[in-house]
Amino acid sequence: MERDVTAFGLRWFKIKDEVLQMKRMNCWEFMKCGREPGGEKVGEMGVCPAATEKRYHGVQGGKNAGRVCWIVAGTMCNGVVKGTFALKYSDCKKCPFYKKVQKEERTLSRLFETIEKKCE
Repeated sequence: MERDVTAFGLRWFKIKDEVLQMKRMNCWEFMKCGREPGGEKVGEMGVCPAATEKRYHGVQGGKNAGRVCWIVAGTMCNGVVKGTFALKYSDCKKCPFYKKVQKEERTLSRLFETIEKKCE
């Protein structure tokens, strides 16, 4: 039995690593705003700061701040540039992309917790 659990645990960590490495949708892909570098609306609206904010690259599987756009000042919502996190977060919580990311991350977290308990 112990050998089976160990083998399961090793497989689980390999699967977990693969899941965490999967590309997940960034805000500009979901919202189709065209403000990512090279996007169709960059000329008229500029590049979105979330698409170029490198400090958050890889967080929640996104490119730059593409999966945490709500923490970056100067992103747009409904065609309006939003300010700092403190000023915009209440609007961000209503955003369909924010809700999607929260649901995906919560689901993954629960899955990981359940499987890790089985490995103990």
